[in-house]
Amino acid sequence: MSKKVFLCDDEMPTSWYNVAPDIPNGLQPPLDPETMQPMAPEKLAAIFPMGLLEQEMSPDRHIPIPEEVLEIYKIWRPSPLVRAFKLEQALGTKAKIFFKNEGVSPVGSHKPNSAVAQAYFNMREGVKRLATETGAGQWGSALAMATSMFGLKCKVYMVRVSYDQKPYRKSVMQTFGAEIVPSPSQYTNYGRSVLEQDPDNNGSLGIAISEALEDAVTSENTNYALGSVLNHVILHQTIIGLEAKKQMEIAGESPDVIVGCCGGGSNFAGLAVPFIPDKLEGKNIRLVGVEPASCPTMTEGKFAYDSGDTAGMTPLLQMHTLGHDFMPPGIHAGGLRYHGMAPIVSALVRENLVEPVNVHQLECFEAGVLFAKTEGIIPAPETCHAIRGAIVEATQNLNEPKTILFNFSGHGLIDMAAYDSYFAGELHNYSLPTEQIAESLANLPKVG
Repeated sequence: MSKKVFLCDDEMPTSWYNVAPDIPNGLQPPLDPETMQPMAPEKLAAIFPMGLLEQEMSPDRHIPIPEEVLEIYKIWRPSPLVRAFKLEQALGTKAKIFFKNEGVSPVGSHKPNSAVAQAYFNMREGVKRLATETGAGQWGSALAMATSMFGLKCKVYMVRVSYDQKPYRKSVMQTFGAEIVPSPSQYTNYGRSVLEQDPDNNGSLGIAISEALEDAVTSENTNYALGSVLNHVILHQTIIGLEAKKQMEIAGESPDVIVGCCGGGSNFAGLAVPFIPDKLEGKNIRLVGVEPASCPTMTEGKFAYDSGDTAGMTPLLQMHTLGHDFMPPGIHAGGLRYHGMAPIVSALVRENLVEPVNVHQLECFEAGVLFAKTEGIIPAPETCHAIRGAIVEATQNLNEPKTILFNFSGHGLIDMAAYDSYFAGELHNYSLPTEQIAESLANLPKVG
């Protein structure tokens, strides 16, 4: 095969794929943390537009993408599917390695696939402002771009350690007109309470979510937007996998293994879940979710009901979790520092349809540098986890001629400080003590 890059030979998909109806044994409903009963949609309508709530709970497998969203998608979609010939040669493997390049979006990651849709549905229902959190800044950048396109204001609570590590993510958000503050902050009651107990708190996605939720419920004409975990976010991201299926057909290939990095689960699920119907029909496809060893939600966490934020403001979700008050180490893959995993991904792990693995920080940066040298693209620290997972698959048996597809979820050109730290020998691997995980899991909500 001489061709390297594959694009769809017709229009991009016009509908998202909802995997929820196809999950064996289904999903359990979100619970109201006050009553421990299924959450009424009316309560969620205080922070989400009905258009997104309908998607969150939809029984339909295919949900049309609005024309206004498709028009913006066309700026960068369809994204390329690329054969990584030089990486294969460097590894000495007979495996074929393909990657779906989501780094071609305006902000360099997969996140606009959902940000544009969420901004559109909020705008359509008259919302004027969105509050959100961001870990590494990719989601905050995407939502800042999307809200600017639909005339909305945006405030982003950025996990403090990433706020300090990634200054140019802030610049991107500010360019699109968003307001960014480090979390925990002095702007919310919850943020102030955290800082009173620990003025040097590095922050976490759980804390930032609590702050953004408080902002949304206490501010006029403001809704909350979440960049991962929820069903409607994964729905929007399925355009990745739907395109990839078409492109693999054009390439005359079919993946044996699909790999993605996992924080909250959106980019991995976006690529993987459109292949679930094939797997359920008996096709031999392995779906491998790669998470950091410093935040091993699926591999060492518990499958249980838990809150999505530290303050306990969100509905309780049945998911793999390390506990909502878990404080992750400050690794540079900030987008993967989340205590929980999407209920959809967690249910697929429960049904043995997804294989979770964890990898260490240094081996991921090593993989990212090799990828840059061979394929010419510098990956984001999060994406390095997927690359590491693909390399492991390709080198388990160098003579096995399997086909690997992974999600290149974002480039790292705004993350060069992380590479500076790596080359300076300042990064280290983190292995969580079992006692720390047990302590965090001891505080799970008591659900009968």
